[in-house]
Amino acid sequence: MSSQKFKEIAKLLLDAEIEKKEVLRITADKIPELTVDEAYLIQKELINLKIQQGLSVVGPKMGLTSRAKMKQMNVEEPIYGYIFDNMVVQEGSSLSLSELIHPKVEAEIAFVLDKDLAGPAISGVQVLAATKYVLPALEIIDSRYENFQFTLPDVIADNTSSARVVFGNQLRRPEELELDLVGTTLSINGEIRALGAGGAVLGHPAHSVAMLANMLHREGSKLKAGQIILTGGITEAILLENGDEVVAKFDQLGQVSIKITD
Repeated sequence: MSSQKFKEIAKLLLDAEIEKKEVLRITADKIPELTVDEAYLIQKELINLKIQQGLSVVGPKMGLTSRAKMKQMNVEEPIYGYIFDNMVVQEGSSLSLSELIHPKVEAEIAFVLDKDLAGPAISGVQVLAATKYVLPALEIIDSRYENFQFTLPDVIADNTSSARVVFGNQLRRPEELELDLVGTTLSINGEIRALGAGGAVLGHPAHSVAMLANMLHREGSKLKAGQIILTGGITEAILLENGDEVVAKFDQLGQVSIKITD
């Protein structure tokens, strides 16, 4: 597959994001046999297009970090994408549905590193030693594909459905918490819609960061100090509607919220 074809598909996905318009998944009409490696090449072109527009990377994010999701998608490791500065929404503020296509929200724990981490063979213990602090987050995903339908390569190419993120204000040192035991509830309009604990993320959120560092090593990249890393959903993703008031509460880690408007 030519690099020009990858650039064309990346532009298609970027236009869909900007115009808030669904497109047919790549494997349905563009490249039926799209591989995971090719999908990451398309994602790389998409990231480059965003950077050319003047956007900045806040940090990477992990997806498919629950064992159940990995089994469902028949994969042995999660996937990753990137969060940009224009995706960050202030905690407690409002987000208009008109900015997105069919957004869903999930609760996550984010890590901020104190020093660079480069694979291979990075462990969760090394991640915790290199972490400056952790904080609560809401990730809002918004696939550019029709009806949120995609294969694994499709979602990788689409920057893992990255759309918006809300970071909480409470920062904690990782050694102050048992992150795998941090209970989390995701409430919408006062009703708990999903719940879980940090261990839902590969057994411990630090394992997600370690796996990310090792995956990035394969492409000659690394995790950088100061980046905010989303480790993956603790809860399932819930479809958002106009008027929703979303609050995620994390044991000993505070809460993070946002209101959805039309």
